[in-house]
Amino acid sequence: MEVLRVFNNNVVLARAADRGEVILTGRGLGFQAKPGQQVDEAKVVRVFVPEDGRNADNFGALVAAIPPEHLALADQALDIARGGLRGPLNSTTVVALADHLSFAIKRLRQGLNIEYPLRAEVAHLYPDELHMAQQIVDFVNARLEEALPRDEAVAVALHLVNAGFASGDLSYTYQMTGVFAQLFEVLEQAYGRSFDRETVNAARFITHLRYFFVRAHTGRQLAEGATGLGSAIREAYPEAFGTALKLQAVLELRLGQPLTDDEVTYLTLHVARMADDLRLSQNAETPS
Repeated sequence: MEVLRVFNNNVVLARAADRGEVILTGRGLGFQAKPGQQVDEAKVVRVFVPEDGRNADNFGALVAAIPPEHLALADQALDIARGGLRGPLNSTTVVALADHLSFAIKRLRQGLNIEYPLRAEVAHLYPDELHMAQQIVDFVNARLEEALPRDEAVAVALHLVNAGFASGDLSYTYQMTGVFAQLFEVLEQAYGRSFDRETVNAARFITHLRYFFVRAHTGRQLAEGATGLGSAIREAYPEAFGTALKLQAVLELRLGQPLTDDEVTYLTLHVARMADDLRLSQNAETPS
């Protein structure tokens, strides 16, 4: 395999003869490696394949932003679910779960707790996924110094549900791609600058939109009733909230259905993150 890009000492983008572009992880795999060199395959621990037309650079940046121990934890934990779902769990699911667990662990250390009022609904609609998710959370907690709340199983269950919606229908993928492009146009008009779609936060935004499409397609948008959280976020990020309302208008027009308040809240959070990236890049470009 040939190195195409080095993200950090432990993550590289490479070209495999049988699978095309892949993300490889392993301790020291990227140390002093350069594009064009052959991968030291003895150091490769995990291989992630960008599926569904995902941009390999964006996907690799997201993998590189997750602590290696959290990637390993998610991959090991998902072994519990692999035999119980209809289809195979792909790299996208592993990375999405790792990103979620990493953020949940960070919240735990900061003393932040998020309630999941959807537990009753998830238990009713997806009992098998919730059962597997509870096993996954138990597996993770057995390896942490401080245990995650049991309700994290609700969010994990939704990741498992989303993993089962890979229909292979390209027309839906094409629709999503067109909407993504339109949403970035709205963002760039709102902020008067181009957004770097190679950033980790842009990759997270796109991942969130993919899951949003699944939820909208199945009539199960986020509706946790987190009005207090939504109000706090809107007050903290008024500019991002105004932009999120513009994104909401586009999505409602393209999908033919209204967005819930919670979906708009999460859009606001993602816009705020990307706006921070934009400000950082502007400051870096401004001569001192």
